[in-house]
Amino acid sequence: MVRWRDNVKKDFEKREGEKITFMPLFVEAVVKCIKRFPLVNCSLDGDKIILKKDINIGMATALPSGNLIVPVIRNADMLNLVGLTKQVNNLANAARQNRLKPENTQDGTFTITNVGTFGSLTGTPIINQPQVAILAVGAIKKRPVVVETEQGDSIAIRHMMYLSMSYDHRIVDGSLGSTFLSAVATELENFDPSRGY
Repeated sequence: MVRWRDNVKKDFEKREGEKITFMPLFVEAVVKCIKRFPLVNCSLDGDKIILKKDINIGMATALPSGNLIVPVIRNADMLNLVGLTKQVNNLANAARQNRLKPENTQDGTFTITNVGTFGSLTGTPIINQPQVAILAVGAIKKRPVVVETEQGDSIAIRHMMYLSMSYDHRIVDGSLGSTFLSAVATELENFDPSRGY
């Protein structure tokens, strides 16, 4: 994924007029997994579980004050990578310029926070209620890892990123939470480097 982005970012910006960051790629992977595990895309209202049909991804964004706000990419499942990139960039720029409107931060169904932008390898995110889950993505760093091949194991340098997730145990138990988190990791690990955008 890192190499793919490095290879396409100049052409992407020239063709689409937008810089492609990792966040749209994270959103794309999370949306695919939410479709497989819809219970992480719900809310709790008293003793009622409200399963959301829309997938509205909140993305924690730093304000100029240093505080965080969570603008929402509405119907993220209906957007391709170019559409996601435009939404991510528009919302992030609006947040940095204090131009977000109240409706830009409403109706999120799942949140992603990129603690890696602050240099953190990992973090323990706080659920953005009434949502029931939040994913934190850490800094992408090169690390030595064991690579298994038919010829045997070897140590190689790979880009690595830690994922962590918090979830409301009244809805999402450890099995579902861990399975969803593993699915997101697998989605990112199996990124197709020959894909277009």
